[in-house]
Amino acid sequence: MKKLLFIIFACTAFVLSSQAQQPARVPARPGVINRIQPNGDTLHVFLRGDEHWHFTMTVDGWQVKEDNKGKICYAVLKTRKINGEKQQVAVITRRQAHDAAKRSKCEQRWLNKHGIQKMKED
Repeated sequence: MKKLLFIIFACTAFVLSSQAQQPARVPARPGVINRIQPNGDTLHVFLRGDEHWHFTMTVDGWQVKEDNKGKICYAVLKTRKINGEKQQVAVITRRQAHDAAKRSKCEQRWLNKHGIQKMKED
């Protein structure tokens, strides 16, 4: 009987300790972040997601990504093969992102046709 109680206690302790070591999901940094583009323009963005899945978006909801030169550009959806399956992924473009007040009509038309718009979470 003592052996059985010891085994049950050991299993319970193991399960509880393994659950305690799993990190909790932490939300991305709250609030607006001011980013300076390489040409000196300021872009206001939000970070959304957690440590496993995250993205950056403009204040008015367009998804953006930073290229390897530090320029923040709009993202578009492309179909890519990942692990043998076709999936929609956000791919960076060469079109530099601007705040809504600084966008040209041409840029806004391009966004309406190609851009990825997310719902605001605030």
